[in-house]
Amino acid sequence: MSNDGGAPYGSGGSGSGETTSYGLQPPRPQEPGAPYGGVPQGQQPQQGGYGYPGQQQGHGQPPQGPGPHPGQQAPPAPPAPYAQPTQAVPHQQAQPDPGAGRLIAGRYRLLAKLGHGGMGTVWRAKDETVDREVAVKEPRVPDHLPERERATVFERMRREARAAARLDHPAVVSVHDVAVEDGQPWIVMEFVQGRTLGEALQEGTLGAREAARIGLEVLGALDAAHQGGVLHRDVKPDNVLLGRHERVVLTDFGIAQIEGETNLTDTGGFVGSPEFIAPERVLGQRPGPASDLWSLGVVLYAATEGVSPFRRNNTPATLQSVLNATPAAPASARGPLADAINGLLHKDPAQRPAAARVRQLLEQAAAPAPPPAPTVRAAGPGGAQGVTLSRKALLGIGAVLVAAVLAVGVVLADPFGGSSAEGWKDDEAKGLGATVSVPESYVKYVPEEDDSDQGWAEYTDPSGAIWVRLQVDAKKDDSLGNIAGSATAEAYDDAETFQETGESDLGIGSDSGLKMHTDKTTYKGGESAENTGTYTEGTGDDRRHPREIRIFYYKSKAGDMYKLIIGYPGKGDFVERGREVADGAIENLEISKL
Repeated sequence: MSNDGGAPYGSGGSGSGETTSYGLQPPRPQEPGAPYGGVPQGQQPQQGGYGYPGQQQGHGQPPQGPGPHPGQQAPPAPPAPYAQPTQAVPHQQAQPDPGAGRLIAGRYRLLAKLGHGGMGTVWRAKDETVDREVAVKEPRVPDHLPERERATVFERMRREARAAARLDHPAVVSVHDVAVEDGQPWIVMEFVQGRTLGEALQEGTLGAREAARIGLEVLGALDAAHQGGVLHRDVKPDNVLLGRHERVVLTDFGIAQIEGETNLTDTGGFVGSPEFIAPERVLGQRPGPASDLWSLGVVLYAATEGVSPFRRNNTPATLQSVLNATPAAPASARGPLADAINGLLHKDPAQRPAAARVRQLLEQAAAPAPPPAPTVRAAGPGGAQGVTLSRKALLGIGAVLVAAVLAVGVVLADPFGGSSAEGWKDDEAKGLGATVSVPESYVKYVPEEDDSDQGWAEYTDPSGAIWVRLQVDAKKDDSLGNIAGSATAEAYDDAETFQETGESDLGIGSDSGLKMHTDKTTYKGGESAENTGTYTEGTGDDRRHPREIRIFYYKSKAGDMYKLIIGYPGKGDFVERGREVADGAIENLEISKL
């Protein structure tokens, strides 16, 4: 079989075309005053509160950059998304859930459904005895199920309650009670206001530090469970809740295995989510704590890389990839986080790092980045760029030489000054007279040789959500005099044209509602300008996704107009990353002939 697990955009191998991508989405427009994305005030998402996934699948695509010019080889198309969060119905249109208002065990008043899984429906409820909101899990048992299997379902729910109740950890959902109604167990748990990690990943991947922070909390919950003799066996994004005040909660111990208790799984039966199950479990071997840690590694990979490394189009193919496929090396996760992920995804459980080692790596990855070491840039003759020296290097040379360097003139560089920041690369855009700096994982696209427009180069992140485009309008090709007299004039002309007519060459629709703000800036002592814009993309009011765009303008002495354009989602985790990429790309742009 193919050994290409995790290839971005489901490239697959051997012609299989099997999907692996999460199909990342920008966040959906948020109702005014809503505390969580896409959820009106006072309501909870279908998947929130306890963490069961919704049942509907979406068919969106990640945002794309400007359309390809004639002859351009376009980036590969993204696959269908991994899962689409169920949208809450606005309060004024919401219909009461059947069963809402029912009183369970004379104490718990059912208010609204939060979601449902294979064994139960989770309700938001009111504990009328102590006047607090709780989450209540109702058994879901088909009427036609034989009595023996019904008893197994009920016993599994009791075990779920026992498994969670015996654990004392802030990252484990608290169980308050097991109420019996009509002979069936109803699990009463704390109500965690938030959304699942799976829902968050619909808005974009996580930054390395945030992923490590969440991973640390899940690791703590798993470590507490393992020390208490409990294996979770179903660690996945939909079972990780992101609550208020940065709280992370591991939920759904419905298929947990408790030490000393008989396994309820039937002979030959299979429980769990295939793409997150460890190889030894696929082979039917006895699982241990290392099996849960494998699942954590898959979660961290998916959270940072934007692709689920083993997911395929069907369960047998997914299980085969778990056994045989080697995921692509992490591109966004680097350093200690990459070491943790790579270690956790060893096929042999004996080769996986222990929880203590994983915690050490995640703590390093979650720690704030140290401030960059200040550098001193010496200007060469005539103001030409000279050699960049670190403070340590300067301390190693003689005082006379230091004085001589300082006499020429030195400037303390900013964090992006000189060579690219760690994790970035400098790419010479051949034929454009410029060097572009982008994150190392970005993929470059250029015109084909027979393309009439050779004045551009484009770079996209692995998910396709963020793109950077260098466009050069050459004076020699401007026979109609379209290039404005200055960078600022060009920026104002573009903003006016884009906003009044809706026409642009940026791949933005005429109904996008584009709004732009123009600022006059400077670049290496010369005049430059920037346009910052916001707009929405998609079709239909319920599919509009907010986006941001930044355009840097510089006109060279030869009359060529340079435009560096950066597009990214306008909401969610990706917006911060997009702005960081825009800042770094603009700050590091090097134009050879000013």
